[in-house]
Amino acid sequence: MSDFLLVGGGVVGMMLARELAAAGADVTLVERGQCGQESSWAGGGIVSPLYPWRYPDSITALASYAQAYYPQVTQQLFEETGIDPEFREDGLLLLSVADKQAAIDWAIAEGRELEQVDAAFLYDKEPDVAAGFSSALWMPKVASVRTPRLAKALRASLQQNKNIRLLENTEIHNIYQEEGEVLGVEGKQMVFSARRTVLCAGAWTGKLLEKLAVKTAIKPVCGQMIMFKAPPGLINRVVLMNGRYLIPRKDGRILAGSTMEYVGFDKQITEDALESLRETAYQILPKLRDYEIEHHWAGLRPGSLDGIPLMGEVPNYKNLYTSAGHFRNGLVLAPAAARGMADLLLKREAIIDMAPYSFSKEA
Repeated sequence: MSDFLLVGGGVVGMMLARELAAAGADVTLVERGQCGQESSWAGGGIVSPLYPWRYPDSITALASYAQAYYPQVTQQLFEETGIDPEFREDGLLLLSVADKQAAIDWAIAEGRELEQVDAAFLYDKEPDVAAGFSSALWMPKVASVRTPRLAKALRASLQQNKNIRLLENTEIHNIYQEEGEVLGVEGKQMVFSARRTVLCAGAWTGKLLEKLAVKTAIKPVCGQMIMFKAPPGLINRVVLMNGRYLIPRKDGRILAGSTMEYVGFDKQITEDALESLRETAYQILPKLRDYEIEHHWAGLRPGSLDGIPLMGEVPNYKNLYTSAGHFRNGLVLAPAAARGMADLLLKREAIIDMAPYSFSKEA
């Protein structure tokens, strides 16, 4: 019997597995497909909420911890596995921001680097951004990672860890419990048991909890993205405008995203989304018209109440926990979610106050 059974192998689940195993715990991670292949793979990889001043303090607290930790964890993963997650701290330029003063006030209160810059600064940083902007907001410390490479590195790290048992292509049908005490989960042909079970199955977490008549706000929110095959240097940092963004990769490719669609568990890509994403990309960076769209894909985010994740013990069920509902910020918050949940599960002194993410907030 494992100490901990984690259901779901996205970035949130994999980072939690590493954190628990590092403390000496025996961990089994069960994933319905291959680890890191759902929203963790599909996301853009900006290591910041898009407009961080518009989020509640509970998100800011997690993001602050995670952003400080990302340089360390990505370097560790590179050294462990030889897979480079391509962590880049090149900054973020925000165009056409309506609430600039709110952003500046937030940055002062939180001690964050954010400033309003003029056109000369903007076009010095990114000469090929569309003409006509008189100013922008600049956040020099915002970083990005290449999400598929981060997911691959995490998966390889788990496979190398003697304290972690990784079971992929294993779909869970029910949560195994007797009189309110959760003993594990049920797959198609067997039961996986553990002293404590943690549901970190992203958008699918709500469906699993429904089997116990536990209702949550966690639901799938589809996001579509496209990738341009561009040369290195066309842009060199993340550029955000009207909720859409361009993210450069080391090899020159540029991601453009993303849509927000409440269509259930439907991950079909659509021509309407393709056209919308393409036109927005052209509006930000007109030179993209000269380059082909190499890939178009969709992923399912785990939507939640006000975007606040649900992390903690499930009411009325002993030994059952969740770490899900991170919505658009799963990658951003994953290191903080892993540390906070590990402290809770291992009964260590907490360095992150987990009360804002408990089930009581949904009551």
